[in-house]
Amino acid sequence: MRSIVRVVALAAAVGAAGGAPFLGPSRPATAAPAFSWPEGRRGAVSVTFDDARESQVDVGIPLLDSLGVKGTFYVLPDGARKRLEGWRTAAVHGHEVGNHTASHPCTGNFAFSRRNALEDYTLGRIEQDVEEASLFVAREVGRRPVSFAYPCGQTFVGRGAGVQSYVPVVARAFRTGRLYLGEDANDPEVCDLAQLLAVGFDGLSFEDVRPLLEKAAAEGRWLILAGHEIGDGKAPQTTRSDTLAAVCRHAKDPANGLWIATVDAVASHVMTARGRGPRR
Repeated sequence: MRSIVRVVALAAAVGAAGGAPFLGPSRPATAAPAFSWPEGRRGAVSVTFDDARESQVDVGIPLLDSLGVKGTFYVLPDGARKRLEGWRTAAVHGHEVGNHTASHPCTGNFAFSRRNALEDYTLGRIEQDVEEASLFVAREVGRRPVSFAYPCGQTFVGRGAGVQSYVPVVARAFRTGRLYLGEDANDPEVCDLAQLLAVGFDGLSFEDVRPLLEKAAAEGRWLILAGHEIGDGKAPQTTRSDTLAAVCRHAKDPANGLWIATVDAVASHVMTARGRGPRR
């Protein structure tokens, strides 16, 4: 696992440069991807958002609906309670409501998580926290989540020689687990569905994101974009509405070779293409 210093440095570099994250080495443009995407598309993209921020219901979901795009929203119970009817309606209309834990535990190095630090958790405690959130979504939104996003993209509990990964906890309970601040898109032939890479796009312009979209199509990959608030982009942790709209329009244009769908829709296709259908 990358050190927290590395992740924070990456995020800072993106923000300072106003550009997209490192794209990594590309495959030759002439190489035809062996993986088959629906309707002859060459790659896939999912737009995802964390925490059940109010702007997601007030701004983001209406925008996505107007463009005919479905997003994946990893909700926290405390946030979702502020817009319950909105989340219920979103689920009915095809948006995916996923699990982001009940209490959002992260490393205690973050001041906001000092008293809810992953270093102080056990596997049993994190499993209970995750299950509490699933029960909330099932009860209040109407369907049990099948997708999970690790708070802060961190997958451990404990410290030192006692550190353990809770990826197996997630793999047993969900079809997918999404990380955060990754540097590339997912290779559908080899990616671990319990540890999917996601690139943050809070604060980025469409021109920052475009190379990621084009690279995913050229390499036959699945790009997952991760944000928080949705609005004008001036506040911290905010995906710009104009960027989100432009990403959706780009992905929906058949000429660009992308399939835009929820995380679970894409994951289900990947599982089927690998020869095993999704667990129901």
